[in-house]
Amino acid sequence: MENLIYNELRARGQLVDVGQVTLNTKNVEGKSQRTHLEVDFVCNQGDNRIYIQSAFNLPDEEKTLQEIRPLMQIGDNFQKVVITGGLQPTYRNDKGILILNIFDFLLNPDSIEL
Repeated sequence: MENLIYNELRARGQLVDVGQVTLNTKNVEGKSQRTHLEVDFVCNQGDNRIYIQSAFNLPDEEKTLQEIRPLMQIGDNFQKVVITGGLQPTYRNDKGILILNIFDFLLNPDSIEL
């Protein structure tokens, strides 16, 4: 599914990179530790940027949080999207992240510009 998303983004004229978010946290002993979270796609076109995560499905709240966690750590106001497989309805969650199914993404060239 990631290859399909990548190819579609490139066909739409996006410059696509992989992103990484670094979190500085403390472990149970109080020691500082760094955690790296991956953002599947960072898309740039002109002065516009979109962050995209790919998830085959989001069966429960735990998986959903796992997928949106890197996006929530990004401190800018560019569009953040999770593209899922299947026929899950498209919606925007309370954090402003667009949850979009793969069919809506592929069939509507403006789907990630919402």
